[in-house]
Parts: sequence; structure tokens; C-alpha cells
Amino acid sequence: MPYLAGWLLAFALAGGAVAQSGPDDVTLNFVNTEIEGMVMVISEITGKNFVLDPRVKGTISIVSAKPLPREVVYDVFLSALRLQGYAAIETGGVVRIVPEADAKLYPGASSGLRVRASGGGDQVQTQAFHLKHQPAEQMLPILRPLIAPNNTITAHAGNNSLVITDYANNMPRLARIIAAMDMPDSSEPVVIPLHHASALDVAVTVNRLFAESAPAAAVAGAPPRFTVVADMRSNSLLARTSDPSRLSQLRRFVAMLDSPGNAGGNIHVVYLRNADAVKLAETLRAIHGADAGANMDSPTGAMLGAAVPAEVETAHGRTSGIIQADAATNSIIITAPDATYNNLRAVIEKLDVRRAQVYVEALIAEVTSDRAAEFGVQWQNLGGLDESGRQVFGGTNFGGTGENIIGLSQNPGSAGPGLNLGIINGRVNLPGIGEILNLGVLVRALETDANANILSTPTLLTLDNEEASIIIGQNVPFITGQYATTGGGATTPTPFQTIERQDVGLTLQVKPQISEGGTVRLQFYQEVSSINDISNPAGVITNKRAVSSTVLVEDGQIVVIGGLIQDATSEGVRKVPVLGSIPGIGGLFRSKKRGRSKTNLMIFLRITLVRDSAGADAYTGERYDYILGQQQATRPRPSVIFGDPEPPSLPVRPPPRMAVPLPEPVPMKIARPGR
Repeated sequence: MPYLAGWLLAFALAGGAVAQSGPDDVTLNFVNTEIEGMVMVISEITGKNFVLDPRVKGTISIVSAKPLPREVVYDVFLSALRLQGYAAIETGGVVRIVPEADAKLYPGASSGLRVRASGGGDQVQTQAFHLKHQPAEQMLPILRPLIAPNNTITAHAGNNSLVITDYANNMPRLARIIAAMDMPDSSEPVVIPLHHASALDVAVTVNRLFAESAPAAAVAGAPPRFTVVADMRSNSLLARTSDPSRLSQLRRFVAMLDSPGNAGGNIHVVYLRNADAVKLAETLRAIHGADAGANMDSPTGAMLGAAVPAEVETAHGRTSGIIQADAATNSIIITAPDATYNNLRAVIEKLDVRRAQVYVEALIAEVTSDRAAEFGVQWQNLGGLDESGRQVFGGTNFGGTGENIIGLSQNPGSAGPGLNLGIINGRVNLPGIGEILNLGVLVRALETDANANILSTPTLLTLDNEEASIIIGQNVPFITGQYATTGGGATTPTPFQTIERQDVGLTLQVKPQISEGGTVRLQFYQEVSSINDISNPAGVITNKRAVSSTVLVEDGQIVVIGGLIQDATSEGVRKVPVLGSIPGIGGLFRSKKRGRSKTNLMIFLRITLVRDSAGADAYTGERYDYILGQQQATRPRPSVIFGDPEPPSLPVRPPPRMAVPLPEPVPMKIARPGR
């Protein structure tokens, strides 16, 4: 045959041996044959055109014990090149033999999601794999060890794809691995509907049970491996876990719990965390049956926590349900069919929430100023007896006791405050009065100036929609009546008085109501009272400042509630007619008083919402440290004589404790025996 001579010549040049057993079978035997010579032989057998990179050097050994089909010779040659670190790139009818590291620079035999099944087993190809579920970057460390060291794998985050350059016979294996791993995340939430049991009760039970059986070893910062929450609207469970076996176990466990109860209903005990069981039971009874209002009017229904039955329509006819509050354990006992209980349980979950608290600071600022001035001249002439035994006297007299000249003549010690100047001309004896000073003239001058700056800051912390009050003051007795008898009898009844005691001091009463947006509607009553005079014969005179209002306050805002700004002046003149009006010398015959009083009273409010324990600790710590500092500032100085007694003071405030979450209360279900 014509091509047989070419084979023999090529084999001779290559230094190998070849035998043709048939028209399509070839037996190859090459030992340490140069690559260039081997290429010539393969080219003659396959009819392919080859181009060798200058860096391709070395020898190849191929030994076949039995004849090979001619179409397999090329694949055997490619395998031999691969073992030497070279790759064949076939494009445009030409096979390029280059180092394996440079194969990725040439266009491959195929591209796309699938690898062609026929041919090209040891050829270098470039494939693009588009991922649907898993991130391409997370697949890199898994696939990198499965690819030849000189070949590449790249992740493209834009379209979540992998670009791999490797041998064609490795592409199907990589494709299968990628397909097996590119699956939806097993930790995506799943919905488990319930038909009989309450989703909230089942969620609490399975969370506690599966949490205790969870693996102890957990990576710090990793998401929880198992989570179950209840959706009360659809009465279903939303479960999320990264372990499919635990999800299957959860489904089986939930199926066992979601079993129908007895026809007459079951007894359920629900422990509350925040709400008041007695008040909540009244609300549930109003929802549960229309006849709850009538039953509440009865003496039994009016009792706290009384059970009120209500007729409920079920598949087995009409049956009665009972809602009972146990104040001792703050729990609610519900006897009702499963469907009714599930509805009531959803209401309980929404109402049994932690209510926010309101920190109220009332700022009562009062600044008063009283100024008064007095100046006057008084005259007096107490003459002696004349020859006929008559006595003549005269003078001016202004003011009350301790201020007028006649009173000072009788009792000089009763002189009022201020400057008192006078001229005494001995003593004189007046009939019916006795001996007094002969005070001829009295000049009085007085000026007073009184200022007061009072700031009161009562504070209160109370729950939302709960009334609170604080009273700081004295309980003062007020006489409201008295009785006494007088007579000539042997025994006289003991006189007695009726007394009413009232609080005098500072009173603050508030009732806040927080809206959904955080605005506080505050009902407010503030009173500041004090004792003004206890010498009045009619009784004690008190000062009182009170304001009552309802306002809207934002969180942290300071608002003015009310106040008084008063400025009063007064002027009084006492004088002798005609003489006191004479310019100049008229001042010797009059007494003049002038006064001015200013009062500035303002009441402010500041509202702060406290929604958690951390906020309460912050305000408590601030006030605690303040009063502790005040106590430390009043400690007596060391004294050798009196010793150093230890004054009372608050202990140093400990650091806030870490909040330890309490376990969820598990509602108890008591199955009633079948009827």
C-alpha cells in the first residue's frame, strides 16, 4: 500500500517499532523516542497536521501488547503528552502542542455547560458553568484540588459562574460535582401547617426539646442550626435548619403533637410573662362568649378570676368553654376545643407583651422677690398738771404695736425692726395708765429685701397606662369643730375638738398612655402646698399651688404645664391733715410705706420612655450615684473630741448584672377523659 512505506520510514526515523495487524489495527512499541519523531508517526497514522512549540522537548515511551484501533492511536498519543506536561490544542485543522501551563491561552475544543462525549479526552478545554443556588466563590476551594496544577478555575461574581480550563476527560466529573453541590440551601425556611394544636405551644415545646439535643460544638458567630417560630395567623410553624435529618425528625415529632383532642375539649394552662392574668381573663371572656357580661354581673362572676362558661359551637354540637384566671401563678386556664383555644392563644400572645415604662420628671421652679421701705416722723407732748389739775397732751401716732410712739412710751422694748430715733424728756405719770416715758419725737426708718429661689424635682417611674403618685410633705391637723360646756354643776364635761388631717407638701400624680408612634398622652396633677401662718385664730393658713391637665409629650421633650408671673407694687401714706401736705416740712407730719413683690412660678415636665431593663438601669444608676455623692459630701470632718461616727449612706452601687434570659413558660395541656 502507498502509505505503508511512509509509516516504515517514519518509524525508522523515530527509533521505534510498528506492526500493522490489519487495515485498521496498529501495534505501537516506542521506548525513549523523541517527541518530534513520535509526532511524525502520529501525523502519518491520523492524517492530522501538528505544530510544535519550541519548548516542547523530551522523549516518550509507548508499549502496546496487542493491536490498537487506528482511531485510538491519537488518544494514546495525547495521554503520553499529558504525562510529559504538554497539551494538544486542536483548532482550524491544526494541532498545537504547547506546554500545559500555556494551554489556557488558546481557544479550547468546546465551551458551555456540557462537554462533548466523543473525542478530546486529553485535550485542554475551557468550560463555563453557571450556578443557580450556591455562590461561585464558595465553590473555588472545593474544585481547585480536582484540577491539574497548571490549569485554572475562576469565579465570576457578576453572573455567579465558574470558568474552568482543564482536560476534556475531567470536565464531566467536574460537571457532576458542580451539579451535586449547586442545590438549594437546606437551611431555607419551611412551613409546617398545624390542624389541631396551637402553633405557639408546639413551637415552645420543640424549641426546648431540640435545643437541648443540639450539638454542643458550635462555631462562634455562626447562624443557629435549628430555629422554629410560630405563625399564629396561619397556625403553622416556620422551621429552619441546616441538617435535613433534624428537619425530618421535626416533621415526625410535630405530626405526633398535632393530634385532635377530645370532643369535649381539653384543659390548657397558659403562664403569662407580663400581663395580669385576672384582667386578661376578663378580656378573653368578653371575646369568648357574648354572655360573659351577664355572668360578670352575678356575685360569682364579679369575683377576681371567676370562671365564666360560654357556649361554643363545635362539630360535635354546642359545648361550653371556661376561662379561669389563677392570680397566685399569674396564669390562665382555658377549657375549650382546639380551634377555639388556638384563637384565644393567638390573642394571649399579642396581649402578653412587655409594656414600656415612663420616667416622669416634674420641674417646679419658683423665684420670688419682696422689697419694702418705711419712713415716718411722730410727735408727742405729755404736759404736767396745771394749777386747776388739768393735763394737756397731743401728738401724731402712726402704725401698729411696736411702731407707734404711744406704744413705745409704754413699753420701749416693743420697738419694731429698723431704725428708731427719739427724744425722751423724763417720765410722766398719766391717770389710769401709770408712769410712762415722756417720748417727745420718734423717727422710724425700715427697708426689707427678701428673695427666694426654690426648685423641686419630683420624679416617678410607672408602667404605660398605669396611674402613679408620690407625696412628700407633712400630715397637718386642722381643727374642724370644738365643744365645751360651762355651768355650776359638780361635774363639768371635758371639752373636745374635732380634727381633720391633711397632707401639706408636694404631690405628683401621673397616668401616661404611650401611642404607637412614641407620643405620650399624660394626665397630670401637681400640687405644692406649705404652711403660711399658724397664729390665725380661725386656723392654719396654707399656701397652695396646683395644676391639673392632660398634655401630649414626645419622648425626651420638656414642656411647660403652667405657671404664674406676678409683679405687684403697693404704697401707703399716713399723715396729719393739712400739715402733712405742706411741701418740705410736711414730711415731719406723715409716715410712708412702699412695697414691691415679684413672683415667678413655672412647672415643667420631661418625659422619657424606658422600653427595656438597660434604660431603667441607666436612669437608676444616675440617680443612685447622685444621692450617694450628696451623702459623701455631708460626711463630718474628722474630730479628736467628738470622734468619727460613721454616717448612714447607700452602699456602692454594684455593676449591672448580665441579663440572663428566662426559659419560655411551657403551656401545660391536661387531657380530659373521654365522655
